[in-house]
Amino acid sequence: MPQNLISLDIGADAIAAVDQAIATLENFTKPFLTLTASEKKDLFKMGDKSVTFCQQTAMVLEQNQQALPESFDYPEMKSDLAAYTLLEPRILRIKEVLAKMEDTQTALGSDVMVATSDGYALMKMFGKAAGLEELQQAMKIRRPGRPRKNDTPAD
Repeated sequence: MPQNLISLDIGADAIAAVDQAIATLENFTKPFLTLTASEKKDLFKMGDKSVTFCQQTAMVLEQNQQALPESFDYPEMKSDLAAYTLLEPRILRIKEVLAKMEDTQTALGSDVMVATSDGYALMKMFGKAAGLEELQQAMKIRRPGRPRKNDTPAD
């Protein structure tokens, strides 16, 4: 049974616009960090449940800056929290777009795999009669199947 989860024709203008948007994001993120898995593992992390705590603590610290030692860089913490807050909804939007693109690519790949598997089965049945032995040999690289007695190397 044929499968067609999605039909998608992406025009050159759309690709150019996406490439420009990606270039804009790449330029925007130049000053950002890239952490290794080990570095990420060792960090003290602020999760969803911690955001409110951090925001409330920042308000209390703002009201009591005189009690903070000089070594505590309140302006830097406040700036980091503001940047975190600005990035959060944008990261969510980008993740949603990426997930949609990945799901679409998965569906397209599935459509192609089903169609090419069906085509391969047809070529196995009719390939020799149609003079397509070379194509059939190329398909065996991807889907070798079981070796035939004639195809096994001699000792």
